[in-house]
Amino acid sequence: QVQLVESGGGLVQAGGSLRLSCAASGSAFSINDMGWYRQAPGVQRELVAVINPGGIINYADSVKGRFTISRDNAKDTVYLQMNSLKPEDTAVYYCHARALSPATGWHTFSDYWGQGTQVTVSS
Repeated sequence: QVQLVESGGGLVQAGGSLRLSCAASGSAFSINDMGWYRQAPGVQRELVAVINPGGIINYADSVKGRFTISRDNAKDTVYLQMNSLKPEDTAVYYCHARALSPATGWHTFSDYWGQGTQVTVSS
């Protein structure tokens, strides 16, 4: 199994910045994609950004040019640098990872989620 632990959320004024971190841990695993999703009250969870082990990145249109995702493969950690934050970025941000593990015989990817971290942007 894989555990994802997030940190870095908080309250910031519009135009400010925050950096989220998410570290994966477990007894045995091989992580493929890592990314961030967010969910605001009454809204479906949505993709923010995802990065694969080779560094290929996909961003939601709403965050392009403001957010930067990166990862440290040696540390199984993914980061999200959020600049020029807007009130509409307010949400719970969830770390996501897709990984192989002994639980599935190293053949099938499983999806893992962090507990979520609140990001609140005041106007």
